[in-house]
Amino acid sequence: MFDRKCLGGITQTIEVHAERLLDRFADELRNGEADFSTLVSEQLPMCSIGEWLQLPQSDYELLRSLAHDQVFTQELLPSASQLALSDAATVELESYFRELVQERRRAPGDDPVSRWLHTWDALEPDREAADEAVYLLALLVFLAAPETTATLLSSMVWLLLEHPRQFGWLRAHEDHVPDAIEEVLRYDSPNHIISRVAPEDTTIGGVRIEKDRMVHLMVGVANHDPAHFADPEVFDIRRKANHLSFSGGVHYCLGAPLARLEASTLLTALLRRMPRLRVSAPPVYAPRVGFRRIVELRVVGA
Repeated sequence: MFDRKCLGGITQTIEVHAERLLDRFADELRNGEADFSTLVSEQLPMCSIGEWLQLPQSDYELLRSLAHDQVFTQELLPSASQLALSDAATVELESYFRELVQERRRAPGDDPVSRWLHTWDALEPDREAADEAVYLLALLVFLAAPETTATLLSSMVWLLLEHPRQFGWLRAHEDHVPDAIEEVLRYDSPNHIISRVAPEDTTIGGVRIEKDRMVHLMVGVANHDPAHFADPEVFDIRRKANHLSFSGGVHYCLGAPLARLEASTLLTALLRRMPRLRVSAPPVYAPRVGFRRIVELRVVGA
């Protein structure tokens, strides 16, 4: 989905959005401190996926809010109120993306949803089944984009500004930007927990797991495993970090190349434009365990 050809077509779009958002952020900084999370991190992923799917800009704020609420269903032991928020958001998102599929069927264009419809129509003679497949794909792609990528962007800025010597070194060695992003993903993954259901009776690590039993995989812990990482509690952007933050195998994140592209584009622009940024307060996190979300990251200086 997000192969080299696709990424090549949207790279310039992401660069334009990143520069525009940093212009606005710089304007806010002239008045003192500004919230990087709200002004930049939350905006760039929504702009990127929204423009790629050709969604109306007027819908971005609503869709971003619904995405924030929907992921509660994937939390570890969510409360009843969190599940209620997730259920309500899921209903709205289902309605939105089903209607999107019908709009693109009535008036197809040069966009991913229209192309998916064309592909599924050739594979599936039942039009309702084809529409269902495209709806689920569109919803999956959307949900994978704004939530975790926004946290990656904020965590990236937070960790680098908390390690100013590494931030300064990176300015002189921009070819290591990809390494820095991988270390951010390892050190503080946007998603600390992935849940799976065993399809059959099995044994993993000497632990018996029965068929249909749910298992919570602690990705954040695995990424700090001392058996795999030297000094795992040390943030080091020169580390050649491998990690499980995008899962693996058949479950590997479809949007991983897009998330990396957004992070590298934004970080490269920050290094060039705002080398004197400083954090003015620790980040504020949403009350979650599995899906990390930085709701506020206040910084000063430009």
